[in-house]
Amino acid sequence: MNARDSQSLGRAMLKSVAILGAASALLSAGPALAGTYDLTIGETAINVSGTVQTAQTINGTVPGPTLRFKEGEDLVINVTNTLDEDTSIHWHGLIVPFTQDGVPGISFDGIEPGTTHTYRFAAQQSGTYWFHSHSGLQEQKGVYGSIVIEPKGREPFRYDRDYVVVLSDWHDTKPEKILANLKKQSDYYNYNQRTLMSFFDDVSEKGFGAALSDRTDWGEMRMTPTDIADISGYTFLVNGKNPEQNWTGLFEPGERVRLRFINAAAMTYFDVRIPGLEMTVVQADGNNVQPVKVDEFRIAVAETYDVIVRPKEDRAYTIAAEPMARTGMARATLAPRAGMEAAVPEGRERPMLTMADMGHGGMEGMEGMEGMDQGQMPDMTPPGKDTKQMPGMDQSTMSQMDQGSMNQGAVNQGSMDQSSMGQSSMDQGSMNQSSMDQDSMDQGAMTKMDHGAMGGKTKTRQDPFYAPGSGLTPTAANGGKFLSYADLKAQKPLYEDREATREIEIRLTGNMERYFWSINDKKYSEAEPIRLKYGERVRFKFVNETMMSHPMHLHGMWTILDNGNGKMNPVKHTVSIAPGTTVLAEVEVDAPGQWAFHCHLMYHMATGMFRMVIVEGGPQTTSVN
Repeated sequence: MNARDSQSLGRAMLKSVAILGAASALLSAGPALAGTYDLTIGETAINVSGTVQTAQTINGTVPGPTLRFKEGEDLVINVTNTLDEDTSIHWHGLIVPFTQDGVPGISFDGIEPGTTHTYRFAAQQSGTYWFHSHSGLQEQKGVYGSIVIEPKGREPFRYDRDYVVVLSDWHDTKPEKILANLKKQSDYYNYNQRTLMSFFDDVSEKGFGAALSDRTDWGEMRMTPTDIADISGYTFLVNGKNPEQNWTGLFEPGERVRLRFINAAAMTYFDVRIPGLEMTVVQADGNNVQPVKVDEFRIAVAETYDVIVRPKEDRAYTIAAEPMARTGMARATLAPRAGMEAAVPEGRERPMLTMADMGHGGMEGMEGMEGMDQGQMPDMTPPGKDTKQMPGMDQSTMSQMDQGSMNQGAVNQGSMDQSSMGQSSMDQGSMNQSSMDQDSMDQGAMTKMDHGAMGGKTKTRQDPFYAPGSGLTPTAANGGKFLSYADLKAQKPLYEDREATREIEIRLTGNMERYFWSINDKKYSEAEPIRLKYGERVRFKFVNETMMSHPMHLHGMWTILDNGNGKMNPVKHTVSIAPGTTVLAEVEVDAPGQWAFHCHLMYHMATGMFRMVIVEGGPQTTSVN
């Protein structure tokens, strides 16, 4: 051995000793409290639809990697942009300083091409979360991934295996083209329009007069009951794999398997079931809840649910995630061995919207609906505004809708201002208790809830978070238990139970024919920020005046959903508001700075359903505006 080799060997031995010493020190000191992670956003060819397409990826994959942190860990995350356009990463559901939240135009300037941006924050929580681009329409192109944060202490449930299940939607058409098509014709992607033959079917079922009246009512509103989702033609993915590619998670019979479901879709609500297995819901949006046994659950865009299943048989099971609009299926498999498959359930009948979803309590009282003002089209781009800094991409148009004339106690349909789209016909003073799920609702605590008794026919065990008679009310296959928001109870209250200091009404508004979406009839560029004061508790009253469901996401602070469970109300980062409903939620204002607040349906956010929230006071913060 020559001198150079000897020196090299000596350095290698010293390096090994140093590494062993560092490892020993880490082991003796417990889990590491600091970590550095590197993400690269670029372009990669993928094939999930039968043709090769270019996706925008994180570290070369769709979805990006699962980032696993430990609660209390100080994080350094380097994000390199190799695209030819600006990008960003938002840490969805994570409590971070507002300057680290990743929203261009609100919390920072974005990440320019060819540069690396470093995020620094502590993992202050545990649970299942995700991350995605907040720039343009990049999320639809593939820029998203999952986050798992391990808790410091023991969790209140046991499991033997742990899988992340990321649900998403992929479209071969570029999202910019999709949005342009929707702006030109809002039902461009509605491939299930009613036909003359379906009219004859309605005549056979309802009679000629009722069928004709129904078609006339919807026609006068220039809307269609088949418009459950804005976009068809999606391929639905599980962990980036289509149904034929069949992502598979392995298990040993008898094991408890934790499935961390994340809805990273741009536009798709999923109804999730595993035929042959009961699911126990243990977390919602990263927060522990009292266990709920269900056969099926609906997961809105941006929500997460953690469930535990215990397959005891030596066979495969299908994870079936069916879009709410029944336009396909995302499919995966749990199996004892690779290559095993189970039968895939048949797709169920497509639901139809009802007048309850339009804010009306049935088919009666629709006289005078003709001639609805579908809105004007003024230029919405502020003069001199750099649109790449507009976090909501609010390039659409919006007319003012006169909602103030609505009699909330008892709506007179004949005197309604039709430019408002007739959505606010809910009785704000009463609650149809007979329509609630009596097994899951704390009736004594329902006095704070205001979901609207809108009349019309109700279904047995009506979910109180859907309008009575809604065509979207979920039902489980084979008559099983379907999860309701009303079932969610916190394992442990996150905040002191106290009264809200004030209430802010958030009316979800828009114009489906013109395809733009708004809050309180104002687009993002026209609206003043919502101003909150550090230390207060604010009640948000969400009133959905549209025919679409909206998953509302407030950055930086938890949302306490009022589901009638008092101090055990669940804490969420995303709350879905169904058509024709009013939902209450409270926010403990404990995060100073500037935050985004928006519908998480990507094309709704992009066309105006977006606000900036400014928290004034509290610890010193640095504003970007």
